Amino acid sequence: MSFLRILFAIILPPLGVFLTVGIRGAFWLNILLTLLGFIPGIIHAVWVIAKHDQ
Repeated sequence: MSFLRILFAIILPPLGVFLTVGIRGAFWLNILLTLLGFIPGIIHAVWVIAKHDQ
């Protein structure tokens, strides 16, 4: 499942975060970062998924 979430994080960052934490602050922050720039959204999404999988 983690590989699938990472793949979603690269394609559509908010979806990867949503599958990991649901609708919380990290999800809304990721939407904002993705709107401001796609790369910051990807970095944040991968970070949230990696942090949650520890």
